[in-house]
Amino acid sequence: MNSPFEQIGRKNPLILASASPRRKRLLEQARLPFKIEVSQILEETLGEPEELCLRLAREKAVDVSFRTGPSWILGADTIVVMGDKILGKPVDKKDALGMLSLLSGKMHRVMTGFCILAPSGTSAHLETVSTIVTVKELGENELEAYVDTGEPFGKAGGYAIQGIGSFMVESISGSYTNVVGLPLCAVIKALLRVGALERFPLPS
Repeated sequence: MNSPFEQIGRKNPLILASASPRRKRLLEQARLPFKIEVSQILEETLGEPEELCLRLAREKAVDVSFRTGPSWILGADTIVVMGDKILGKPVDKKDALGMLSLLSGKMHRVMTGFCILAPSGTSAHLETVSTIVTVKELGENELEAYVDTGEPFGKAGGYAIQGIGSFMVESISGSYTNVVGLPLCAVIKALLRVGALERFPLPS
């Protein structure tokens, strides 16, 4: 798709509306020029999962747009859904143990909503991506030892699939990078579709 706006490149990087080091690493891995502008939007866990992560993704992107001027902006929000319960980031050890106990031996969904804002400030693309994750049965010693590493904190659902938490993941169905925090395949496809990129990968 042709776009009237300047495409993403070294002189016109994508703006990532997130402080997540995991999203940062994924975009670096893809060698997509970007810079970070942290959103001030507070995350929440109330509402229908798909509507919630889409709304938060858009709010993050819009919040950042007021400070960056005309740019391609990417906002994202990742949540973990167990049954009808949305699991946010654990606030303390007890909360982390509770979340992981809930996930133990079961399947859950990891859902990321992402929003691409065009330089005009309008939403060029909104999408959610879901991945099914199966966690093995976790013993009390495993739960305690994992929480004691400190890794569960700051992670939706209380684990990191790309870190020590990989030991508990029996299988996934869907995008791996979505579970990390950003569904790269879907994001790149969307950037190409809306004209933010002419082609990908970009020349080195």
